[in-house]
Amino acid sequence: MGGESTTRTAPRGGGTGSGRAGQRLSGLAVALGLVLFLGGFAWAAVVYRPYTVPTSSMTPTIDAGARVLAQRVDGADVRRGDVVVFRDKAWVTNAPVVKRVVAVGGDRVSCCEQGRLTVNGKQIDEPYLPEGSAAEITDFPTVTVPEGRLFLLGDERQGSLDSTAHLTDAAGGTVARGAVTARVDAVIWPSKGMLERPTGFEALGPLSQPGPLRTIVLMIVVGAVLVLGGGAYGPVAKVLGGSRSRSRSRTEPAGAR
Repeated sequence: MGGESTTRTAPRGGGTGSGRAGQRLSGLAVALGLVLFLGGFAWAAVVYRPYTVPTSSMTPTIDAGARVLAQRVDGADVRRGDVVVFRDKAWVTNAPVVKRVVAVGGDRVSCCEQGRLTVNGKQIDEPYLPEGSAAEITDFPTVTVPEGRLFLLGDERQGSLDSTAHLTDAAGGTVARGAVTARVDAVIWPSKGMLERPTGFEALGPLSQPGPLRTIVLMIVVGAVLVLGGGAYGPVAKVLGGSRSRSRSRTEPAGAR
């Protein structure tokens, strides 16, 4: 019995339990991250549409060739100051057009008293216009916008074929609300971020609220971080575990009985 040797192994229950808990949390993080990441892209695909603006009529807000994200909206939800995408055969044959709404049904719009656009007798502050430019290159008479229609201008007034170029049309240059398919929320390439709602129209009525783009971007970013962080747990834990094992083997007394 005296020559009998007994080998004792240190319990590993705590370490194993900790490792399993870490693996479960890692898997949960990856699963949640995938839900957020893919859900964000799916939500964006349902709510938004990308468009390329081919002309410079909306500079400096949107440059020629810029890529924008536009929220799908009903024409009834459009407010003054919105930059919208619409289709009107009287303007361009079945092609999307991007302009800014400056007046809605029932408004009286004219230009240019003291070089500024006037809506319902109020001069509108338009900080989005090119610096130093007048609100319009030529004056136009007062237009009363019919109910259910919109009066639209480009931000680059000197080169924009907007409502002022169609004043002699049967609709007096206005566009039906039903022709609007989307409202521009952001310029994504080259990136300018979210479009600001112009406060110059606030005295005439409430402005529209931005779409859920910021929330969608946050979902995608958080999802990506969770997926990458959860996926990296296994390799990192393995490296750290191996390092701790080597450290213990160096410090453990040799031939302990």
